[in-house]
Amino acid sequence: MSTSRISADLTILVIDENAIRASIIEAGLTEAGHCNVTVIHEVQGVARLIETLSPDVIIIDIENPNRDMMEHMFQLTRTISRPIAMFVDRSDTAAIEAAVDAGVSAYVVDGLKKERVKPILDMAVSRFNAFSRLQRELAEAKTALEERKVIERAKGILMKMRGLSEEQAFALLRQTAMNEKKKLADIAQSVVTAAGLLL
Repeated sequence: MSTSRISADLTILVIDENAIRASIIEAGLTEAGHCNVTVIHEVQGVARLIETLSPDVIIIDIENPNRDMMEHMFQLTRTISRPIAMFVDRSDTAAIEAAVDAGVSAYVVDGLKKERVKPILDMAVSRFNAFSRLQRELAEAKTALEERKVIERAKGILMKMRGLSEEQAFALLRQTAMNEKKKLADIAQSVVTAAGLLL
């Protein structure tokens, strides 16, 4: 299926303080058909560059990551919602857990080889998309639950104040929503808010 293959016209930002290592990543991306690649060697001011460039994917290569640098990177990754692949030479369990918590999609220890760049990039994008889909579904489920609670509260208020049955209260909410061309949950929220003001 073609959707599983990652588009070659992605904008990719490579953050690497080591020019030789950066050239390995760049070569791997070029061979994979990615020509929209920006390489920077300085971590300072990277947030502004990300805002300007708006890359689709970020590849971070840190030879020997120290705690401060990792923390800086993780603060950055938390604020931007993009697939991130990270290459490091050495790591420990705490660093891996911190990277995952920060939203890094692919964390590769001692694996910087030109031919591995594309599959790792593809995996980072796929993982990011899957995770984003799960987050979206969770948010939608939470919203639906909240809306259901508000509708139940509004029905209860109408039943009490107007002496309606549950079916009549729901029908009134639905009819009002249709008449006003609004969502049922919005009408229910108005009822709950109004009742709160009256009490």
